[in-house]
Amino acid sequence: MAGKRKSRRSFGRVRKLPSGRFQARYPGPDGVLRAADRTFATSTDADRWLARKRIEIEEGRWLDPAEGQTTVRDWSARWLIAVSPQLKHKTQASYRSLINSLIVPSLGDRELSSLRPITIAEWVGAMKTRGLSSSRIRQAYRVLSQIMRAAVDNDMIAQTPCRGVRLPRMPQTEPHILTPLEASRIVRSAAKPHDLLIALLAYGGLRIGEAFALRRADIDVSGGLVLVDENLAEANGALVFDTPKSHQKRALRIGPSLAKRLGRHLETLAGGEEALLFVTPAGKPLRYNQWRKAYFDPAVAAAGLTDVTPHDLRASHGTWVADRYGVMTAAHRLGHSNASVTTRHYARPVAGRDDQVAEAADSWLSGHDHERGARSGHDDDGDGSAGVPISV
Repeated sequence: MAGKRKSRRSFGRVRKLPSGRFQARYPGPDGVLRAADRTFATSTDADRWLARKRIEIEEGRWLDPAEGQTTVRDWSARWLIAVSPQLKHKTQASYRSLINSLIVPSLGDRELSSLRPITIAEWVGAMKTRGLSSSRIRQAYRVLSQIMRAAVDNDMIAQTPCRGVRLPRMPQTEPHILTPLEASRIVRSAAKPHDLLIALLAYGGLRIGEAFALRRADIDVSGGLVLVDENLAEANGALVFDTPKSHQKRALRIGPSLAKRLGRHLETLAGGEEALLFVTPAGKPLRYNQWRKAYFDPAVAAAGLTDVTPHDLRASHGTWVADRYGVMTAAHRLGHSNASVTTRHYARPVAGRDDQVAEAADSWLSGHDHERGARSGHDDDGDGSAGVPISV
């Protein structure tokens, strides 16, 4: 009787090791013979593994194991170089700081393929134990998530380990929404010309960096327009001029009184069209912390108010405009490409509106179209809050 003929393996090779276990090797798409990442108890197990690997290659899902052996340190550096040209200077500095201070010290020597969700969860937990703020932890996690997603997109790992990880919750902080008249008190209490800067925050909705970056050429006094096309930010202690956040340049209408006051201020400025509207006594660009301590906080105190930040003026402006003219108008004035950002972070319900809705609803029930209180305006404070936005 003839003996059982041994089938010939059509893909890969299997050999028995001195330990008694079996090693599987297979040719990758490049023809290089590679060993499996583990050994097997039987040759049948090794054959099954080779069959699955062959399907991966045929379906285009195969990943070169050598790519996954790249360390987090090396890949993070390469990724940052690749994305930096598309980032603002401040964002570049923030990413670099997070990578160098939080990601590389803990994970830098790990191979990409060795990371698992539990690894990332332990890293997040360690940062929390060290007392890092929820904001800082979430920022670091977002950067690592981008780095790992790029590794997936470049066929270095099959899936990102940044999935299903519980992050610390951010404390819920509501902006201090002022009335237009409260904002006017701050403006009237501020030293000149910083009263104009504060008025632009409250009645133009500018970001503080946008106001710091305004130049003579950005002001059209006769047309009552302010062109917002630049932002001044600090990155690692250095001042950097860049485009506004999300690159949303915009032209804003301002009220006639504010336009006239800006016009008078322009007459006192030295320099040409590129001269900054607001500078230090030494003629240097403003820095946020120094400006707030020297000019903004004293104006708030003199106005009889507390717990007000420059950002609160922007949030207040968004609330006033959304209440009177709608969220889309507010989004444009604030420079948001998506109105959901406006409603989530800026526009807030105005006190008393629910009572007005109830009154109107009662008139509707009786068959009358009562519009009292709907989209009602605010008192004119003379600081230029009136006006509508136009597109750039």
